[in-house]
Amino acid sequence: MSEDAAGSAGDRDRGPADDASHDDEVGTVFLVGSGPGDPDLLTVKAARLIEEADVVLHDKLPGPEILGEIPESKREDVGKRAGGEWTPQEYTNRRMVELAREGKRVVRLKGGDPFVFGRGGEEAEHLAEAGVPFEVVPGITSAVAGPAVAGIPVTHRDHASSVSFVTGHEDPTKEESAVDWDALAATGGTIVVLMGVGKLPAYVAELREAGMDPETPVALVERATWPDMRVATGTLETIVDARDEAGIEPPAITVIGEVAATRERVIAFLRNADPTDPGGDGA
Repeated sequence: MSEDAAGSAGDRDRGPADDASHDDEVGTVFLVGSGPGDPDLLTVKAARLIEEADVVLHDKLPGPEILGEIPESKREDVGKRAGGEWTPQEYTNRRMVELAREGKRVVRLKGGDPFVFGRGGEEAEHLAEAGVPFEVVPGITSAVAGPAVAGIPVTHRDHASSVSFVTGHEDPTKEESAVDWDALAATGGTIVVLMGVGKLPAYVAELREAGMDPETPVALVERATWPDMRVATGTLETIVDARDEAGIEPPAITVIGEVAATRERVIAFLRNADPTDPGGDGA
């Protein structure tokens, strides 16, 4: 039964995963997207599930304010950080199953949306193979929200009728990249790269070699909606220097295409351009 089909408030609060956990005395795992980090952008359902959870297994991206509201007694960090501390995915998979089999109500909390480069698909398959009931709770993906709060629409009637989402951090065990930068350069649309700060020089070079204009606007949005959000802008030719000058670090999103220039045209009136401004929408 979907939430839309539920006939009462009680039905809306209980999905098929809840029924399975009741019948089998196995807990439910909720794969929850927390959005880009601003607690005001957390969905109502995500907030409720976090509050009701016995355990919250979280990554590094939900944002400090969201994580700060979760009691330490039920919070477990299973996050990954490029070049830093790292929790093997196998451990996270095993931990979800262990907790569910103990009858726990488990929230697997992720930044953005769990199915947009969040390994949510892998975790869903693992839970299904282990016979553990689960539910997916979508979140606002940072691939759209990150550029948006910086004043950059990923599509625009005058500039881009398509958008491609790309990971800048593929599985290191792959023999070769699955990203076809030549094809992306030929689309004429917006390219949004997640987790691509470190490999920025490599893929901007590939796009230029594929024929993309060196003057194509590019923007980097670091920690979008967080209190310490930062933005750097430039072109395919200058963005690496702009990144280094601004000190942009992960987590950040790269926006490549004519839409990136929109920021400069709206910045003077964009109230959430500075998340620390108490009068802005991003406060």
